[in-house]
Amino acid sequence: MNKYLILCVDDEREVLDSVFHDLAILEEHFMIEAAESVDEAKEVLADAITDHIPLALILCDHIMPGEKGIDFLIELKQRPETRKTRKVLLTGQAGLEETIQAVNNASLDFYVSKPWNGDKLKEIVIDQLTTYIIENEKDLMPWIRVLNTERIMQALSDNRLSLSDI
Repeated sequence: MNKYLILCVDDEREVLDSVFHDLAILEEHFMIEAAESVDEAKEVLADAITDHIPLALILCDHIMPGEKGIDFLIELKQRPETRKTRKVLLTGQAGLEETIQAVNNASLDFYVSKPWNGDKLKEIVIDQLTTYIIENEKDLMPWIRVLNTERIMQALSDNRLSLSDI
C-alpha cells in the first residue's frame, strides 16, 4: 500500500490538534502533517514531493497570516504534482465570494464550516480520500478496510467490467 499525505493547514494550534484527534484513525495508513501557515505548508509539501509522497488531501483554513487558504488551494490546483489532490476548506470566515471563486476554479472539493462535528469531518475526509484513491491507485484491494468499502468494491467491479470490454 502506497503512503499518501494528508496536510492540515490552520494558524490556530487548537484547531490542528482537534483535526488530528478527529483523523487519528487514519494515521496507520496516511501521513498526517500540520502547518500553521501557507509558507509552512509549502515546506511540508516540498519535502513530501522530494520523498515521492503524494498529497492526497488538504484541509485548509482560509483566513491566515500571509497567503489566504483559498489562494493556496487555487495554486495547488494549478501545480501538476498537486492537481489531483482533494481540497477541503475548513473555515468559519470565508465569504461567499471567496468560496465561489475557489469552486469556480475547481480548487475546492468540499467546504466544512467551523465549528465542525468530529464524526462528520472524519466521514467527509474518508469520502474525499476514497475518491482520491479510486482515481489514482491501481491496487484498490488494500484500501477496502480503510476507506469507503462500498465505493471501493464498486470501483473494483467497474474496473473488472471495463477490462472485459477490451
